[in-house]
Amino acid sequence: MRVAAREASPDDIDVLVSLYRSLEDEMVGLHPMWPLADGLVEPVDESFAGALRHPDVIVLIGAIDDIPFGFLLARVETLLDQAGDERIGAIRLIFVDHEAREVAVGEGMRDMAIELLRERGITKFDAHVLPGHRLAKNFFEAGGFSARSIVMHHDDNRE
Repeated sequence: MRVAAREASPDDIDVLVSLYRSLEDEMVGLHPMWPLADGLVEPVDESFAGALRHPDVIVLIGAIDDIPFGFLLARVETLLDQAGDERIGAIRLIFVDHEAREVAVGEGMRDMAIELLRERGITKFDAHVLPGHRLAKNFFEAGGFSARSIVMHHDDNRE
């Protein structure tokens, strides 16, 4: 079994959309706001196409024996003016199919994304994780991340 990460291409958009929908299903189970605030703009295929063209966005595919089982989307973001020209690399989305978890597909994508961001001069990194998603929190903590912010939410329309 060969686990590998690679940069995505426009030929991967259908696979990316399928994996994204699986991520979306999982995230909605944790918080119904996810597709409205943390997911991709619809239509998702166009969002991926734009991300693949954007110089400050990294989209990766995680595969086992060349069969895609996961994806990662990271982007370079600016910090506040007082940070000068320093930027931060933010892993905004990461997903691995349940059947392929715990065989290093996610680790390969995470580590490759960080290396690609370092090549761009990035030395600070964020990863976005929903509260209550203990597996994702543990995954990033194992990679050296720690929490620095929690977003609280209230919805008057929820009972």
